[in-house]
Amino acid sequence: MKLFGIAGYSGAGKTTLIENLLPYLTASGLRVSVLKHAHHGFDIDRPGKDSFRHRQAGAAEVLLASSARWVLMSELHDAPEPSLAEYVARFSPCDLVLVEGLKHEAIPMLEVYRPANGKPPLWPDHPHIVAVASDEAPLPAVHGGRTWLDLNDAETIARFILATVQTGGKTHADL
Repeated sequence: MKLFGIAGYSGAGKTTLIENLLPYLTASGLRVSVLKHAHHGFDIDRPGKDSFRHRQAGAAEVLLASSARWVLMSELHDAPEPSLAEYVARFSPCDLVLVEGLKHEAIPMLEVYRPANGKPPLWPDHPHIVAVASDEAPLPAVHGGRTWLDLNDAETIARFILATVQTGGKTHADL
């Protein structure tokens, strides 16, 4: 199973990009999973529901299942957050895991960068960012040899990701 990260600040368009990439990646015959990391607390459950009540009563895990889908909710109960490897080990077999967030992991990543957001780019100080997808053209010689992609061209970005994971994380500049 190959890992490829999508990094960037909140509001840059990471989720939308992944949503646009998935049809191209799956059309290539790959089974693709997504790991979405949130920096804030979240809950997919609702107070009053049976599964919520079970978790509140102290269950370590609750598996909620139907004929259409299932979800496993695990409570950390003050334990340390699992590592990327521990999260990935929970996935069913697949060809590619797109990791949204977890920008400090040592996996090949694409930064979604929108200068209009007013946030500094990650790529100058992040050795694992192999490409930048942006809605603005790069300034000459500023992007440090990283591939600069049009954020609105999901097909080209998908081809770049496929080529990168097929070469073991090396970009065309490394070959």
